[in-house]
Amino acid sequence: MVTRFALRLILPSAIAYVGIVVAAILIDLPLHASGYMWVGRYLGVVGTVLLLLSFLYSLRKRKLIKRGSPKALLRSHEVLGWFSAVLLLVHAGIHFNALIPWLAVLAMLVVIASGFTGQYLLKEAKDQLRHAEMVRKVNETEAEREDRLISQSLLVETMKNWRKVHMPLTMVFAVLVLLHLSSLVFFWRVR
Repeated sequence: MVTRFALRLILPSAIAYVGIVVAAILIDLPLHASGYMWVGRYLGVVGTVLLLLSFLYSLRKRKLIKRGSPKALLRSHEVLGWFSAVLLLVHAGIHFNALIPWLAVLAMLVVIASGFTGQYLLKEAKDQLRHAEMVRKVNETEAEREDRLISQSLLVETMKNWRKVHMPLTMVFAVLVLLHLSSLVFFWRVR
């Protein structure tokens, strides 16, 4: 049971998470080896744009925009988030010359881990709702109906609690990115 759980739910997230780091290394190493490490600076811009595009899902979910399927936007949030993380890690490179950018990278990695946790929780919630729907269609008793409704309310509560963690983590990341960008503008003007 535990092995099946780990293989079905945790392993794909772990592979995707490690895949971000591996992909960043596989892009960054040839850039450094060929003397093109400056490309990483511009990949940071591309990664930031992709990350901002991934937030269309959040805008749709909060009804700030009306266009787009929530399901498709969630999928694009996940995919764009993955690619933007790769590009931002390449942008960060292996240079340890400033604290704020590295705190931003650390915050980004924590937010990504939180996102994979949310992805897992959402998959579990969907699976439980599908199971409950199948049970409901087979002559559900009043007690079973009550259990199903309680279970569904717990799923909603679990997702709300996850968002209470994920959103502040995302805000910390955003503040660190803004500090990083502000320091770039400040020091660029000082030169």
